Amino acid sequence: MDILRRSTQAVIAMDRTKVVGFVNGISNGHMAYIPLLEVLPEYQGRGIGTEMAKRVIVESGQQYGVDTACDDDVVPFYERLGFKRGNAMVLRNYGPTTRTSTRPAKR
Repeated sequence: MDILRRSTQAVIAMDRTKVVGFVNGISNGHMAYIPLLEVLPEYQGRGIGTEMAKRVIVESGQQYGVDTACDDDVVPFYERLGFKRGNAMVLRNYGPTTRTSTRPAKR
């Protein structure tokens, strides 16, 4: 939960005492970014993710934009929220890496 506490925005979806989804947003005051939006599989398709994403978008106010990077299978979800396709570049630390690779170094 540390990642949510350190975010500019966070929304947690609950079913009684069970966390069933969450989203977080980070912002510098000009741009917002949604790094994580997760809903448990058995709760997907109920509008939970949509409602959580809308809350982050609304709370972002009149910033220049709200960006996210996502897998192809969830592009339609974000398009329904008004997002447009763009390019995203990522650099991940999956463990021991080289400076030019985002994949783990061979051992």
